[in-house]
Amino acid sequence: MHGRLKVKTSEEQAEAKRLEREQKLKLYQSATHTVFQKRQAGELDESVLELTSQILGANPDFATLWNCRREVLQQLEAQKSPEELAALVKAELGFLESCLRVNPKSYGTWHHRCWLLSRQPEPNWARELELCARFLEVDERNFHCWDYRRFVAAQAAVPPAEELAFTDSLIVRNFSNYSSWHYRSCLLPQLHPQPDSGPQGRLPEDVLLKELELVQNAFFTDPNDQSAWFYHRWLLGRADPQDALHCLHVSRDEACLTVSFSRPLLVDSGMETLLLMVDESPLAVEWRTPDGRNRPSPVWVSQIGHQEGWCRDSATDEQLFRYELSMEKSTVLQSELKSCKELQELEPENKWCLLTIILLMRALDPLLYEKEMLQYFQTLKAVDPMRAAYLDDLRSKFLLENSVLKMEYAEVRVLHLSHKGLTTLCHLEQLLLVTHLDLSHNHLRALPPALAALRCLEVLQASNNAIESLDGVTNLPRLQELFLCNNRLRQHAVLQPAASCPKLVLLDLQGNPLCQTVGTLEHLAELLPSVSSILT
Repeated sequence: MHGRLKVKTSEEQAEAKRLEREQKLKLYQSATHTVFQKRQAGELDESVLELTSQILGANPDFATLWNCRREVLQQLEAQKSPEELAALVKAELGFLESCLRVNPKSYGTWHHRCWLLSRQPEPNWARELELCARFLEVDERNFHCWDYRRFVAAQAAVPPAEELAFTDSLIVRNFSNYSSWHYRSCLLPQLHPQPDSGPQGRLPEDVLLKELELVQNAFFTDPNDQSAWFYHRWLLGRADPQDALHCLHVSRDEACLTVSFSRPLLVDSGMETLLLMVDESPLAVEWRTPDGRNRPSPVWVSQIGHQEGWCRDSATDEQLFRYELSMEKSTVLQSELKSCKELQELEPENKWCLLTIILLMRALDPLLYEKEMLQYFQTLKAVDPMRAAYLDDLRSKFLLENSVLKMEYAEVRVLHLSHKGLTTLCHLEQLLLVTHLDLSHNHLRALPPALAALRCLEVLQASNNAIESLDGVTNLPRLQELFLCNNRLRQHAVLQPAASCPKLVLLDLQGNPLCQTVGTLEHLAELLPSVSSILT
């Protein structure tokens, strides 16, 4: 038996590993304790660098220790000669690279590298770009490295065209690269800035068409990869709208001015100010949001005294929810729509393809494709049931946009949205002049605060939904009739917002759970004394 190597049993191996882990843990804890003691005592010297190197070399995600190293380096900057400091920085960069090899996605390590190089008089940015290229060669989807590359490129003033070419090389190698597609969306607006008068964030048409061709190649190569579909959605997205006054309404009865803008504003915030001019002279007024909340809003209201009243629709020809398409772009998008439909026949359960078909229809002609769009939404919900609620909300958003467009074309102030399966309400700032709104027979769970923007609303029909909250029925100056039959209103207190509507005379609550409560009419009469007719 002598001379033979003893083979360890699995129990012995497990015990040896446990002891080894315990020993490493003791060393780790001891070094950490020593570092904290030295830091508390103000002993920020090179021994702290050595101790933290031992710990961070094994665990680069110990953020507090990176802070310790920065404190030490800041002190040494004042003590070392330029040559010694250069050697220290070189050693630190080498140590950081070794930490990145342990964990290439370490937040603390990449941040520390940014901090270190930002303090150097003449950093070698070319070397840093090479470092990024090496790490992206290993993992082209490492977004930590992509973030660092954007930092380096900005510091080194690398031309956006060169960075765009770099993204080209990685996308060609592997289409499934979220970070690379995202970087393109940052670089292209820099390469092709729009004039001050143009829509910011919108690409020139020739560039856009080339990008559409590139991304189409990507998602036809791998239809199940999400990254290209996301980029395609960005390309189809509408640019930031230009600032514009959409609608202005003055009520003589309420002595109230209401204005609607193309984007939410935070008035009197030190950033944005509204100046009201009457007969070429400024009129001092106080602005508030319709719901009384101090937050960004596209609709603002002020009391103006007994001025002459008028009502005026938006006079702009600009599309509310999309831009007009040129013949060339329309032809390309029609071709893409046809190709996506062909792909969908081959990949009937590809949710990204189905969603893109819907978005292409929206970009081409939302009213023309409305019926077909609804059919695709139905198919998409069956394919992707986990996102059914999101899809219902998106479908509701598109239907509301179409309804607003139809109302604009017809120049009417009555809007019928019943039986449309709506789950959410949006774009309510576009309905400033609506007098009658029918939301009945949908799937709404609340009347949102944004509903307070409907300053001309006289009749609101919201029966046969699943409404539990009435936050939006606040300070509606002209609301006279409110129909809320067959909803889920359970507590009398949820009707409190209706008390702020001075002209409300009819409230229909039949079929709500609160109607089963004893003494409901007495409670409601006390809560809403000005409402002459309450139906329960």
